[in-house]
Amino acid sequence: MDVSLTLWVLTIVGLSALIAVDFFIGRKPHDVSIKEAGIWTVVWIVLAALFGLGLLIWGGGQAGGEFFAGFITEKSLSVDNLFVFVLIMAKFAVPSQYQQRVLLVGVLIALVLRAIFIAAGAAILASFSWVFYLFGAFLIWTAWKLIQEARTDEEDEEYEENKLLKAAERRFGVADRYHGTKLWIEQNGKRVMTPMLVVMLAIGTTDVLFALDSIPAIFGLTQDPYIVFTANAFALMGLRQLYFLIGGLLKKLVHLSYGLSIILGFIGVKLVLHALHESGVHVPEISIPVSLGVICAVLIVTTITSLRASRKQAEAEAAASRGEDPVKNNIDV
Repeated sequence: MDVSLTLWVLTIVGLSALIAVDFFIGRKPHDVSIKEAGIWTVVWIVLAALFGLGLLIWGGGQAGGEFFAGFITEKSLSVDNLFVFVLIMAKFAVPSQYQQRVLLVGVLIALVLRAIFIAAGAAILASFSWVFYLFGAFLIWTAWKLIQEARTDEEDEEYEENKLLKAAERRFGVADRYHGTKLWIEQNGKRVMTPMLVVMLAIGTTDVLFALDSIPAIFGLTQDPYIVFTANAFALMGLRQLYFLIGGLLKKLVHLSYGLSIILGFIGVKLVLHALHESGVHVPEISIPVSLGVICAVLIVTTITSLRASRKQAEAEAAASRGEDPVKNNIDV
């Protein structure tokens, strides 16, 4: 797409306005209900769909298809982020009424950092087409790593602060308790960070690690920086509400890692084929409709099998608690 500077400015202003409205609505600390989270999750998805339809009408089928494929991929990968967000909230013992504020600012930090990543990635790809080989190989390796981690069946480890966060804590100091939504306070004559600021930085900087695979993944679907940015923006901006909506369901998505590994591996192969094609090798390229179909099919199958496996596991545990034999009751463990 030939995106003018004016359209870039209007898009950023529009997204900033949506973020401002979201911040205004959730400015008062409170526990987010399932109903509230559900309504706003639908709102963000509808806004993304309308934006995608706009691209479809004014940018053509290619642009619209690339946006929807990118958005669905980024949204599915962002669900994996929520597992870590749960660990971070537990690590810092964030009061439930403050969690939405933490996520709002944390996701905003993540969006800014991703914009930097996207700009850098677009510049590199425009100058060095061989980078597609590296991105493809990295995604295939990440897919294999996800499968290996999923097969270990290890319990969730406690979140460990990254080096940047530890350095900030040493430099500025951290208050011993939360002070509402304040980010800085005066303590013993010194200005120190509150745990609220620390956990916001934790969520924002942790997302950088997820961007290492999600950014190459979406560049495997489209090389248009405008589509890459907007797909990431819409996927991230609804993440806060999604956290409260499916927080209790995360443990039931037991096959999510397998599904994400298939998607990343598929996009990795697509990138390698594209790189070979760019190098003059006559190989088939995977079209956007095929990519979109594969991504949606994998997510649907993964969700169904995950919920089925979780249900059977719950039945087996219930039978065991009653002293019954799961095998005799035809319950798969």
